[in-house]
Amino acid sequence: MIKKASKAAIRQKKHKRLRHHLSGTTQTPRLSVFRSDKHMYAQIIDDTTGHTLVSASTLQAEVKEGLEHTNTVEAASKVGAVIGKRAVEKGITSVVYDRGGFLYHGKVKALADAAREAGLKF
Repeated sequence: MIKKASKAAIRQKKHKRLRHHLSGTTQTPRLSVFRSDKHMYAQIIDDTTGHTLVSASTLQAEVKEGLEHTNTVEAASKVGAVIGKRAVEKGITSVVYDRGGFLYHGKVKALADAAREAGLKF
């Protein structure tokens, strides 16, 4: 019998493979994205020290305000705009984008585009 791997296991394997090539430094930290069934999360991480510098998610009141649902492309773009704004306020202008093993379309792409419009370069 052939057993098919779950989508979550495949995504984790892709993310592990991506992380061999992507690493955030002090000058260019890593913008990590995670998408669950109900929410969207983004963090800017300095991998040399292992600290999260900036974070945003659809669980936060600032992002959730004005959204009917938290699992839409509109919500993802709002998370991207918020994390971009917070990063620029902290002096972060350039990041490395870590899509977390997710395909670069839909919500993941909307978050990236909104972060670019907010002032991040990647």
